[in-house]
Amino acid sequence: MVDIAREIFAASGFDVEYRNYGWARSLSLARENRIDGVIGALKGDAPDFVFPERPMGTARIGLYTHPESQWQYKGLESLNGKTLLVINGYSYSPELDRYIADYADDPERVWVISGAAPLGRALRLLAQERTDTFAEDQAVMSWFLQEQAGYTTPRLAGIAHQAPVYIAFAAENPRAEELARLLDAGLARLAATGRLNAIKASYGLSTSD
Repeated sequence: MVDIAREIFAASGFDVEYRNYGWARSLSLARENRIDGVIGALKGDAPDFVFPERPMGTARIGLYTHPESQWQYKGLESLNGKTLLVINGYSYSPELDRYIADYADDPERVWVISGAAPLGRALRLLAQERTDTFAEDQAVMSWFLQEQAGYTTPRLAGIAHQAPVYIAFAAENPRAEELARLLDAGLARLAATGRLNAIKASYGLSTSD
């Protein structure tokens, strides 16, 4: 999504500077108009933000476990007796988000972590069997494991949710509507030329991802 955004905005004379913050902090910085947008947002992450009409792709939220676990995710009832590890401020699915909110104060049910590099920490906690399951986007997990050495590959125990994923802009940003329109026009242009699929393919993603 960073690569796509750079190509699109460069055509309109903008430079894209990518910064890595924890997700909850990224949303706060955007709302304070200290950054322009956030990358990889579901509409549930920030319903007050301005979203383009066209998504960047599809998020598939998986539930991951220790590789030797036999547990399968079959809806919220299957989380009984399990500790779910999640990242602060993320939206996973309407039902998972409600579950997380209901049990946010019960660390035996929901364990919330934060920071600029939470995925690596989550994988270490899974490998150490300090938590039962961790929710993460399937493509993000695959790319992280491909690029980062030294992590135990977790087991996918089920897909909890699929939803469009976007670059979104805080409503407080006076250019939010303009930036969203530029993204929509640019995505249409890149799709028409085949460039969008070429960028996705370079990350091992299909046209539907």
